[in-house]
Amino acid sequence: MDDLEKAILISFDESGTIESLMKLQAAAFIQQVKDEPSISSICIEKFCVSSLVEVKFWCLQCLHEILRVRYSSMSPEEKGVIRKSVFSIACGEPVHASDANSARIFESPSFVKNKLAQVIVTLISFEYPEMWSSVFVDFLNKLGKGAAVIDMFCRVLNVMDDELISLDYPRSGEDVTVAGRIKDAMRVQCVPQMVRAWYDIVSMYKDSNPDLCSSVLESMRKYVSWMDIGLIANDAFTKLLFELMLAEGLPDQLRAAASGAVLAVVSKRMEFKSKLALLQSIQISSVFRLVTDDSGSELVSGVAALLTGYAVEVLECSKHLKPEDGREVSVELLNEVLPSVFTIIQNGEVDSTFSIVQFLSVYVGTMKNHSTLTDRQLLHLSQILEVIRVQIQFDPMYRNNLDILDKIGQQEADSMAEFRKDLFVLLRSVGRVAPDLTQVFIKNSLGNSVSSSEDRNVEEVEASLSLFYELGESLNVDAMRTGSGLLGELIPMLLSTRFPCHSNRLVAHVYLDTITRYMKFVAENTQYIPVALQAFLDERGIHHPNVNVSRRASYLFMRVVKLLKAKLVPYIETILQSLQDTVAQFTRMGRVSNDVSVSEDGSHIFEAIGLLIGMEDVPREKQSDYLSSLLTPLCQQVELAISNAKPQNPEESLLQIENMQQIVMAINALSKGFSQRLVTTSRPGIGLMFKKTLDILLQILVVFPKVEPLRSKVTSFIHRMVETLGPSIFPCLPNALGQLLINSEPKELVGFLVLLNQLICKFGTEVRDILESVYPVIASRAFSILPANDIPSGPGSCGEEIREMQELQKTFFVFLNVIATHELSSVFLSPKSTPHLDLMMQLLLYNCCNHKDIIVRKACVQVFIRLIKDWCAGPYGKETLPGFQRFIIETFAVNCCLYSVLDKSFEFRDANTILLFGEIVTAQKVMYEKLGNDFLLHFVSKCFPSIHCPQDLAEQYCQKLQGNDVKALKSFYQSLVERLRPLQNGSLVSR
Repeated sequence: MDDLEKAILISFDESGTIESLMKLQAAAFIQQVKDEPSISSICIEKFCVSSLVEVKFWCLQCLHEILRVRYSSMSPEEKGVIRKSVFSIACGEPVHASDANSARIFESPSFVKNKLAQVIVTLISFEYPEMWSSVFVDFLNKLGKGAAVIDMFCRVLNVMDDELISLDYPRSGEDVTVAGRIKDAMRVQCVPQMVRAWYDIVSMYKDSNPDLCSSVLESMRKYVSWMDIGLIANDAFTKLLFELMLAEGLPDQLRAAASGAVLAVVSKRMEFKSKLALLQSIQISSVFRLVTDDSGSELVSGVAALLTGYAVEVLECSKHLKPEDGREVSVELLNEVLPSVFTIIQNGEVDSTFSIVQFLSVYVGTMKNHSTLTDRQLLHLSQILEVIRVQIQFDPMYRNNLDILDKIGQQEADSMAEFRKDLFVLLRSVGRVAPDLTQVFIKNSLGNSVSSSEDRNVEEVEASLSLFYELGESLNVDAMRTGSGLLGELIPMLLSTRFPCHSNRLVAHVYLDTITRYMKFVAENTQYIPVALQAFLDERGIHHPNVNVSRRASYLFMRVVKLLKAKLVPYIETILQSLQDTVAQFTRMGRVSNDVSVSEDGSHIFEAIGLLIGMEDVPREKQSDYLSSLLTPLCQQVELAISNAKPQNPEESLLQIENMQQIVMAINALSKGFSQRLVTTSRPGIGLMFKKTLDILLQILVVFPKVEPLRSKVTSFIHRMVETLGPSIFPCLPNALGQLLINSEPKELVGFLVLLNQLICKFGTEVRDILESVYPVIASRAFSILPANDIPSGPGSCGEEIREMQELQKTFFVFLNVIATHELSSVFLSPKSTPHLDLMMQLLLYNCCNHKDIIVRKACVQVFIRLIKDWCAGPYGKETLPGFQRFIIETFAVNCCLYSVLDKSFEFRDANTILLFGEIVTAQKVMYEKLGNDFLLHFVSKCFPSIHCPQDLAEQYCQKLQGNDVKALKSFYQSLVERLRPLQNGSLVSR
């Protein structure tokens, strides 16, 4: 073993026993050898004499590399030596007269033979047909040497397809040119001989060496798409391929390879009339039995792919051929193959399922324009529906996992949901083409699933219900409402059916979802309301033993109430009676709150009840009684918890907090059903109840001021009361806002500002007094938290704190914007607020010029625009705020309207930046309207020269600003900024 061999072995070593230094030395030595001018001769010589697999592979790898990198600089002699040597090696012939190990390549592992094939293909890409025109003819002449050379030839063909020809991989324009050159030359020179060789080899070796025949057919399959199809689609070769598929004594691998070759023939692109003639000539019916026999899975998969591909091609012919060109023939061929296609998918050939579903979707699509369907088409559609029903069923082995929805169950559910997508699209297509047939099928499917055996009952019922649910996607509102076709029978049947497996989570879920989907029918046919309500209120829905089902039922019931509303008034007593135990869970003292259905779904139940009893159709006294019977015990529970609060007992206190959270959520949800008009105008007594409730809930903030979840829930209720009580909430606001202002950290302060924004947007100037009292406190806290410039980030800063500060900053600017744009800017000038004016102006100025969020910058600019309108009375008017006009002219205009837009980071290609730019232009227009020449002279005569603006452009700016076309001003100013940017040389510094 010489030094090169040792270095190669070290470089390939993966045992971890060789030191990294030695590996580096070996790599350096190998690189030194690679740099030798005679490296190609070294590789060939070393390949021939070495018995080490690693060395042989390295030699071929190195040859491949130098051919790709150095081919153009090689001498003709060196190219000739490489060409002759690698071809001799591939054919097991001696490279030199003294080479005694010429056939050793055939004993090498596959990866060495594949690498040799790669080297030969690289040479072919450079040299065929100009310099090495005989390569394929030479190979064909050597095939008589036996199986080893045939195998090597197949490897060359496979690598050539993968690396040069196949369009399954992305190809550059140069790659496509090379591939075209090679294919054109091969068609002229050797393709017929290759096909003859393939035929002879398969005929000769099919019994003695089936693996070799499989390799030959696999290689042939890759080349069929671009050769003369008549060379293979003839009596001799096609007969041989079908004989192979049907020969039961041959290995499945060879039979499957034969089916792949026939599929390549069937799939070859050609004119549709010629394609139909080809498909007719292939006796495809002879292999139908192979998908029903007890054949090996490899063969069945191969034949399944063939039949599916054949069906696709026949269908394409039927779509594109005219009647006189043989459309009826294609329809007959399609009818002949379709039963086998259905068998394939029903037998669970998953690899073929998706292609078959796509094919069936196209097939169904061809029926859309048919006024009437033939009996054969209706039969096929019935078979398609049965295929869908079978395919969408869960495997019973996962029944328990899906019921309790553990990790395995969740994975299976997710997998099935994805698998079902295309199948449900197909179902809806069938439903549109043959609605009556589809509805009859679903009706029969539901009936049969109810009486099916217990070991399949759950899965069959779930599948049938899922079919009915998905069918609703294809129905229009009128069909759903009137119950067209069999829907008028199906929906009542569904409502009244009690499945034996209803306790199963999957079945219960889809049952409730399906009822909800078809509730428009119930809304139109009110005689079915009682039975529909029963399905939600009994053990099939809200009282289901599975918590997940009960939770889902609560949500769906709330949706149903929203839909039916006034039609449910006669049933309110019945509904409340049925929900009494569920509601009682919220009013029972000392209840345990880790019940998921209670903690997460009480809000849905109470929202549904609120929607029911909040209607004006409900008599006044009954409405008052209903609401009182719900609010009173809930409020008593809160008062009891407040009076018994024990901060010294954390566990007990935690339970009280959780209970109160759920109660506040329930009350909040309950109030959603009551409109402002009802509680303030028609029935003010109801409004009084909610005011009292608000007073009680505000006490939570007094006793538990620092419990964020409770604070959040109470704040949410205040939001709701703003909408429900309207202006009548004003007497409650001082207390509510006062409690919320206590201990306001950044996160809590954000929630408080959002509430104030709601009040301002709803009541406008009516909240001026409230704002004047709270704004100074808010400003003081905000300015003590927020930095004057950028919020610090990076190493050493807490991510959560930074996020909270960023959210506060953004919300605070929105708050200032809402105040300014709702005619409340005088709040900033109140005696208690003026001490914060300077900080507010500096913060707004910095962020309208520099904030990373363009939306925030826009909001800040809008604040300035509004303040200019409100506080600048004009050149001769008295200043509302002394010094403000000078600040606007000398600071805001210069930094925001000039310097910030000249910065290259101001990206005009961004849509939000364009909106910001529009506000900046508007600001200039407003400054000119309010401040006249004071603004214009300073901006043009003092600022423009500092940014090297030519005089003619400055004059044009003045004309545009003084005109009435804001759009023209914006367009000109953008072009001005873009022209001035290159003149700045980074000299801009905001003042």
